Amino acid sequence: MKARVTVTLKTGVLDPQGKAIEGALKSLGIEGVESVRQGKVFDIELAGADRARAEDALKAACEKLLANTVIENFRVEIGG
Repeated sequence: MKARVTVTLKTGVLDPQGKAIEGALKSLGIEGVESVRQGKVFDIELAGADRARAEDALKAACEKLLANTVIENFRVEIGG
């Protein structure tokens, strides 16, 4: 089973890397960029077929390792 975990900064948390990317895009002449927020994506393959168990395991992984839940949100998507 495949899963994707997306981790992003919470609203209101400063994102210096996003600001740097925003500035670089503008300096490259990319027009229309109002703001950039950067995040992380984890593509994870899991053994087994129990979706509920997989989601619980991935949420635990996020809370313990993949995300800093003080400043970051996470989203778990389970594929086929």
